[in-house]
Amino acid sequence: MTTVLLGLAGGLGLFLYGMKLMSDGIEKAAGAKLREILEVFTRNKITGLLVGIVFTGIIQSSSAATVMVVSFVNAGLMDLYQAAGIIFGANIGTTVTSQLVSFNLSAIAPLFLLAGVIMIQFIDNPTVKKVGEVVLGFGILFTGLTTMKDSMSFLKDSESFVHLLTGLTNPILAVLIGFVITSILQSSSVTVSIVLLMASQGLLELQICFFIVLGCNIGACSSALLASLSGKKNAKRAALIHFLFNVIGSIIFFVILLFIKDPLADFILSFSNGDMGRAVANTHTSFKIVQVIMLFPFTNLIVKLTYLLVRGEDKVAKENELQYIGDQSLYVPTSAIPQATLEIERMGNMAVMNLERAMTAYLNESSSDLDEIYELEDDINMISAATIDYLVKTNQYPLPVADKKTLGGLFHTVNDIERISDHATDIANMTATMVNKKQKITIPAKESLIELYQLVDELLLKTIYTLKHRTNDYVDEIIDLENTIDMMEKRLQKEHVKRLAKQECDPHAGLNYSDILSKLERVADHCTNIVYNSLTDNTNLLDKDQIAELK
Repeated sequence: MTTVLLGLAGGLGLFLYGMKLMSDGIEKAAGAKLREILEVFTRNKITGLLVGIVFTGIIQSSSAATVMVVSFVNAGLMDLYQAAGIIFGANIGTTVTSQLVSFNLSAIAPLFLLAGVIMIQFIDNPTVKKVGEVVLGFGILFTGLTTMKDSMSFLKDSESFVHLLTGLTNPILAVLIGFVITSILQSSSVTVSIVLLMASQGLLELQICFFIVLGCNIGACSSALLASLSGKKNAKRAALIHFLFNVIGSIIFFVILLFIKDPLADFILSFSNGDMGRAVANTHTSFKIVQVIMLFPFTNLIVKLTYLLVRGEDKVAKENELQYIGDQSLYVPTSAIPQATLEIERMGNMAVMNLERAMTAYLNESSSDLDEIYELEDDINMISAATIDYLVKTNQYPLPVADKKTLGGLFHTVNDIERISDHATDIANMTATMVNKKQKITIPAKESLIELYQLVDELLLKTIYTLKHRTNDYVDEIIDLENTIDMMEKRLQKEHVKRLAKQECDPHAGLNYSDILSKLERVADHCTNIVYNSLTDNTNLLDKDQIAELK
């Protein structure tokens, strides 16, 4: 018996590790593309449902898909109605694993193991290596299944064990068993696969498997519920959508099965050509499909019910508080980069606002708004430090290949935005000096500054847009604007020198004017840095010494 239990434990370990390797490999190889599909094709519930099915079928985990959706909702990347469609679809997509397990692919598992090792060890291409992890994970998964299956074959000879399982006739106890095991393993696919193997060995009757599967469906909600605990109210509501969908559906099925479990078992067995393993897999899939058909028309009501269960709204984030990122977002590294980008975009808009305030104060020769400028600068510094810390932590997680290329640039983008805000503060300091010493700038100088600042402001707005959307829509215009600003700054400096020579302006005020021209030109340089880092592969920037300097 000890040998059997060790075999089961070892097989389960291989199965869990193989599934994790597959899921992580797919997320690292294609996670960014899959995320884009989630963002683009979830504008209505129908497409959201289809995307949820495909997405979860690919990554082989409804828990991972749902936790990702919760994190998207938490960051404001997706609303609850979009999330509901994906969550419903994820419940169907998760049955792909049990369907794969029901086919006897163990014989070719060694081929997948060999192919995966070759791709990881002997090919340098990062994407191929990630695909190799998927292939290797697939081989390990089925090797684990073989080990468990062989161990279970010995359990058939144990009269006490067979008597224990055949004596399991209480539907409520069966649901509880499925719920507990799935909550512990954090995967309904794994639990259903184990049930499938036991049923195929003749250790479980199909009728009792029905109720265990229902328990698995409810237990699969635990990951999303746990991930939402530290999230915003909408994140909690998204997790509740998953929970309510499975609980309501399971209750309905539980009541129906009490009356039709025997004829239904005969039907599914007949449909599965008498193969118990296929019957359990088909049970899992058919339950989920019927559940979606029953509850999909009531999606809006389920969403509204979550508002009754989770009341109120979140407090609006203060300017010195993170709005889109936090420790809870690290549950899903795949969503870390979009959330960080939103936070950096917000920080960029704050810097643009501060520069506008500083320029307005200087041009109006007024010190009334300087305290607000200094306060916002402090807020930007706090967000900058917190965002860099978040990116450092994110860099310690396995990320999609495309996100790894983006991450290095984000470190430097935060630094560039923080420097833009510093320039705004410097201009505010010059304004304070000018007002205190009652210095004056000439009308031509003001007009020149307004003309240059308008170009810089346009460049800033297009830069922030490029950062957020990672598009080259404005690249040519940004390059032209930056060149124009450079040439204009040089021309205005020469004109300023002529005015000084003719003693047409206050020399002290003239020094500030010249300095502001230079600062606006440097702001334009920071903009081109941000655009470059947003649109190029910056994996080489993930150098620990460079990151340490930014911190």
